[in-house]
Formats: sequence, C-alpha cells, structure tokens
Amino acid sequence: MKLGVGARLRSQVCSTQVVVVRTNGDDHKFTCGGHPLVPLDSPMDTSLTLEDESDTGNLVGKRYVNASRDFEVLITSPGAGALIIDGESLQIKQAKPLPSSD
Repeated sequence: MKLGVGARLRSQVCSTQVVVVRTNGDDHKFTCGGHPLVPLDSPMDTSLTLEDESDTGNLVGKRYVNASRDFEVLITSPGAGALIIDGESLQIKQAKPLPSSD
C-alpha cells in the first residue's frame, strides 16, 4: 500500500490508530498484530485475531520508526499489536541527546 504523510490508519485487530509522519513514498506492507492497517473509516473485520503481540503494545503519543528512520508514525490510540513495516518491527523513536552545556 502506498502511504502518504498525514494518512490516518487503524488496526483491524486491536485499538491501535496511527498517523504517518514520514515516508519515502514507496509501496509498503504495514501491519499491526499480524494484519494490514486500514484507513480510519474502513469497517472492522471481526473474523481476524491478534497474531503479533508486542510486549508492551504501543504507546499513545509516541513516535515509532524503522531502523533506517525513513518511515515514522505517531500513535493516536494505543493497542496491543506489534507494528511491522516490510517485515521490520518499528521501535520507539528516541530523543536526540542535547549538547553539553560546558
């Protein structure tokens, strides 16, 4: 699926909702809980079950990025599913360290 900046997506198997903050414009396979994320206004498929569960789930207000940092999402509603883009787990984006004040 082609994902654009500002796209609002939700999981089909948990309460996770995200906003795409950064993308390189390529086609991606973006999943949560083992199933593709869908546009926010898509109907829920009740036959699906959570397959990939994160230890901590995902946290509201946190940004998640891939290792190359060319894909980033903001969590607007937390859930239990693991976020995976093209087979790679997304991790919480760490703050950049500030320079010393010496």
